[in-house]
Amino acid sequence: MTAVSEQTLVRAEEIPAYRAFHVKVLRTVRLSPSFVRVTFGGEELSGFADNGFDQRIKLILPLPDGGFTPVSDGAGWYQRWRALPLELRNPIRTYTVRAVRPWQHELDIDFVLHGDTGPASRWVAAALPGHRAVVVGPNAAHPGPTGGQEWAPPAGVAHLLLAGDETAVPAIATIAESLSGDVRAKVLLEVPEAADALPLRVRPGVEVTWLPRGSARHGNLLVPAVREVLGEITPAGGAAVGPLEDVDVDTEILWEVPQVTDRDGLYAWLAGEAGMVKLLRRHLVQEAGVDRSSVAFMGYWRLGRSEAD
Repeated sequence: MTAVSEQTLVRAEEIPAYRAFHVKVLRTVRLSPSFVRVTFGGEELSGFADNGFDQRIKLILPLPDGGFTPVSDGAGWYQRWRALPLELRNPIRTYTVRAVRPWQHELDIDFVLHGDTGPASRWVAAALPGHRAVVVGPNAAHPGPTGGQEWAPPAGVAHLLLAGDETAVPAIATIAESLSGDVRAKVLLEVPEAADALPLRVRPGVEVTWLPRGSARHGNLLVPAVREVLGEITPAGGAAVGPLEDVDVDTEILWEVPQVTDRDGLYAWLAGEAGMVKLLRRHLVQEAGVDRSSVAFMGYWRLGRSEAD
């Protein structure tokens, strides 16, 4: 190893891939009955890495007294937070960056409103300019990949399928708007009601379908819509495979982003409520015979459980 490479390795270890950004609410915009966009500001955001796509971050919310217990940056920060006494443990939730403008020191996060059911929903509903928060996000100063993204389709893929519920809308919307339009893409989004169909700036070749759920059960519209799309873009009588290993979504994380091997067929990206994603995974791989290495699936949440459970 050369002296230069040794210095680079030391620097990579010293500069964390993720760091804490102390921010304040600049403004909030009600996008629809179920979505609100919060724009955060802070000079530290000049160092936020603009990675695009489905970039995940952690949002740390204030304690009831408005304070924040420091846990420091770098590896092990989450474990240090978990080790804190409950009364000192700030609420933390995972979200997707909708847009970041480092040169303006601004960050947009789109939230799903679901009533007074948890600390994050309560905080967002009451958020006003000046309210403080901490975002743990990708560090632009880190010399290597920061991670926190799962969108990785192969070059030359013929068809793209993106499907998810309202919790996946920010990620899928950002991905869909980034697509060149050279590849045919089907985007299916199940949302609580018709007015939640947000305007997206997509190119020709990217077809977006909003599925307002209304009083139907979660996934009742998205699952058959995915089946219909598969019937259109996959050969009839696909090679069905044997049973998949079962994942208990009540006790395990349903999350797999494989290395893609099929560069000429379909690449599917599924996210949302874990039980629904499990059904979609089973249909694509086991019933429709889609190559498992071409299906990425992420259970963002589980019906009846909070992220902190």
